[in-house]
Amino acid sequence: MCNKMCDNLKILLVDDHRILRTGMKLLLSTQNDMQVTAEASDGREALARLEEQPVDLVLLDLSMPGMGGIECLREIRRRKYPVKVLILTMYSEQQYIKEVMVQGADGYLCKDSVDAELFRAIRTVAAGERYLGSRDAHLLIDSFIKPAGEDAELSKREKEVLALLARGYSLSVIAEKLYISIKTVSTYKTRLMQKLGFSQKHELVEYALKHNWLEKE
Repeated sequence: MCNKMCDNLKILLVDDHRILRTGMKLLLSTQNDMQVTAEASDGREALARLEEQPVDLVLLDLSMPGMGGIECLREIRRRKYPVKVLILTMYSEQQYIKEVMVQGADGYLCKDSVDAELFRAIRTVAAGERYLGSRDAHLLIDSFIKPAGEDAELSKREKEVLALLARGYSLSVIAEKLYISIKTVSTYKTRLMQKLGFSQKHELVEYALKHNWLEKE
């Protein structure tokens, strides 16, 4: 059961996609105890909103231009804002879940979980409890049991980017080879490092060698 925090719950919605924010705001407006009182398109704007007006809960995306969700979360906790933070993202990989929970998130939910589960997650976090969907909970447990990189599920494109990074190609060259933008390559690199649990480039090389991804161009 929700405590008093769930009465007229004030929410800051942080996502760089305006259409998604509009849809989410409309969805949350169907609940009598929830109200989106502020919006932001990136981490820096979110911090500015928190300075301007207090809210009870922040719905925070991870992948945003400028200051992303994880950096924003760290800063929220560093500044000790009295606010709950529920991560709402498209990423379901275990490394993302583990990282944000360690950094102080109160909950983690994928964007494909809507309506009832989203409302349940918000109310659970607002009541002072942690929230993870059942799938996310299993992934988090696996992240503590399995070594970094073991059994990581990589898409075909992620494998291509990883192999090229391991060969020493620059982001711009990789972008040309794969016909994608440099920004997209950078996003893939960040995602790979987090998904595999690596922090150094040599780890990517070792991983690629282990899986024989450097033998073919």
